Amino acid sequence: QVQLVESGGGLVQAGDSLRLSCAASGRTFSDRTMAWFRQAPGKEREFVAGISRSGGTTYYADSVKGRFTISRDNAKNTVTLQMNSLKPEDTAVYYCAREAYARTIVSTIAGSYGYWGQGTQVTVSS
Repeated sequence: QVQLVESGGGLVQAGDSLRLSCAASGRTFSDRTMAWFRQAPGKEREFVAGISRSGGTTYYADSVKGRFTISRDNAKNTVTLQMNSLKPEDTAVYYCAREAYARTIVSTIAGSYGYWGQGTQVTVSS
């Protein structure tokens, strides 16, 4: 069974930075794409960023492109989301996800991911 545990959320001001981490256990970490999603109150869960198995390919939502960076360390079974220039609209619960089946692309669809962490709250005040 795969376990994903996020950390690093908190309350910050607009323009600040946060670094989210996700520690994975239970299966071979490097054989699946990993991603971050977020869900704001009253809204659907949305894709934020994804990274391929090797880390060579990354994909970002337009809303975070240029501000957020996803990375992974396959030796440490961790995936990280560096968030810079945070905005109030970035406020949400952020989830780490592992794809259910190996694909050749980085999927932006939540249904492609079979394992999820418990989420970590990020709140950005104006």
